Amino acid sequence: MAQPAPAAPGLRQRRLGVGSLIFFTVSASAPMTVLAGGVVTTYAVTGSIGVPLSFPILGVALALFAVGYAAMTRYVENAGAFYAYIALGLSRAWGVAGSAVAIVAYNTIQIGLYGLFGWAFSGFAAAQWKVDLDWWACALGVWAIVGILGLFNVDLSAKVLGVFLIAEIAAVLLFDLGGFGHAAGGSVSAESLRPDNLFTAGVGGVFAFGIAAFVGFESAAVYSSEVKDPRRTVARATYIAVAITSVLYAVSAWALAAAAGKQALSKGPADPFAMIADWFGTNLATAANVLFLTSVFAALLSFHMVVSRYTFAAGQEGVLPRFTAATWRRTGSPVAGSLLQSLAAVVTFGIFAIQGRDPLQQLFTWLSYVAAVGVLVLMIGTSLSVLGYFRGRDTAESPWQRIIAPALASIALIAITATIIVNADSVLGAEKGSALTYVLPGIVGAALVIGLVWGYVIKLRNPSVYSGIGEGGARQAAALAGIEDLLARADDRVSA
Repeated sequence: MAQPAPAAPGLRQRRLGVGSLIFFTVSASAPMTVLAGGVVTTYAVTGSIGVPLSFPILGVALALFAVGYAAMTRYVENAGAFYAYIALGLSRAWGVAGSAVAIVAYNTIQIGLYGLFGWAFSGFAAAQWKVDLDWWACALGVWAIVGILGLFNVDLSAKVLGVFLIAEIAAVLLFDLGGFGHAAGGSVSAESLRPDNLFTAGVGGVFAFGIAAFVGFESAAVYSSEVKDPRRTVARATYIAVAITSVLYAVSAWALAAAAGKQALSKGPADPFAMIADWFGTNLATAANVLFLTSVFAALLSFHMVVSRYTFAAGQEGVLPRFTAATWRRTGSPVAGSLLQSLAAVVTFGIFAIQGRDPLQQLFTWLSYVAAVGVLVLMIGTSLSVLGYFRGRDTAESPWQRIIAPALASIALIAITATIIVNADSVLGAEKGSALTYVLPGIVGAALVIGLVWGYVIKLRNPSVYSGIGEGGARQAAALAGIEDLLARADDRVSA
């Protein structure tokens, strides 16, 4: 029977439980950000009132993905997660390609969120304090805080995210209660839940925005070498994160539709904070706005942690230069990956600021789209890798876990990805066939090709490094364990 790989050396081991992992994964999906940003934008851009139904449908597809994904987490402990799964299930060259896509995808969503935060905080400062702040200055301030927290141990970050997430979900639930309690026309309509109102001309855009709302749920396995029980913790956290976000997003989208009414939604974006002010007063609306900002901050921190661990994993195995696997001895955090991510972020949003680009419509929207396509490509590769990994292995997993669910997930995710790419114009607000609709998904394609080529270069130039790709430092861990065992025996003999 296949046995779990030994944990990789470097990161601080065995600290996280299911609760901490849920905080990371759900915080990355950012419920308040999805409500006040994603759901509102989806209604306005697509003109579809069937948005609430899209979330449980996407949730089913992601749950199918999670079946095989969770089964494989029991045997693979690697901070590179998708990258390692693809390497071990398909081939090591494809694993390197996956690492390139992952680093691009998670960097782009994290950097894009700096645009959203800068835009939101500058607007909040103007409204509350009558202070005119440039968006990039606000982004720079939160960038410094995220960078500092990224250097500390994962326990501290989990506690910070936990506090923000609880308050954030409370605010979303408050909005939901207000929406259903103040329904337009005096009664809650079920029109938003009818399939014929979802599967219209705007369905592609609805699913495109919808899948972007879930980006982050799959990040649980990134912490597999840092959890207390890798055979159970990652799987449980992933299932719970999918369930929480699917239900919360569907209910919140329905509440927004109920409160605003069909006609209001078709005329333009609704303002959840203005609604809260009308229902519960300006103080609660201000508090909800603050929680929107902390929601974006929590997502920034969560994605920063994910990117730094992907960089650590690739450096540890020689896919990237070895210095990228450096950790801070005091905290066990991947210090090199954290600093590199911070550098990439400040350079990118700095370029957008210098060029006078819009932080919301361009920086956030463009990079979020790239991230959504990239993560979908990674999930497709991971579902296929589950099929490859369990083929011919003697394990306790059922055919449902090893074959059926991963195959169904692959089909569903390919269909969603194709829909998002074909409908890129509706998501990006660009003309049909414009260069932007090719360039942005092309970034993911380029990362995939470059990574695949680099994988074969490693295979030809350094076969020993190539053969260890996806192992997560397991060989180094085994060697260290052997040395420690010899030292312990020697110490016993000396004592005797």
